[in-house]
Amino acid sequence: MVLPISLTCSVRFDPTALTGEEKPTQPPDADVISDISETPPERESLRVLLIGSRNGVINTIQTLYRLGFAEVAEWSPLLPAPNPGEVMSILTRYLLTQPPR
Repeated sequence: MVLPISLTCSVRFDPTALTGEEKPTQPPDADVISDISETPPERESLRVLLIGSRNGVINTIQTLYRLGFAEVAEWSPLLPAPNPGEVMSILTRYLLTQPPR
């Protein structure tokens, strides 16, 4: 089941929690509060949501990194999911939108 969500969050993420690397690399805006409702009209937000067991979500984030889909640091920290025993992580991407013709 897919649940629609809208989040406002402040992200401070430690990639070593998922990769074991000793020197984390933070994206330049990792400490910036992002509000989806403030997305400029020429950009569209696209969110990818992973929900599952802690190991399942971590393994999927690492697999998507190895496939070149997203950096580990681009995902939100693990958050509690609606179902007990599950966590979730969110990746937000911004796409340029085409002006109306």
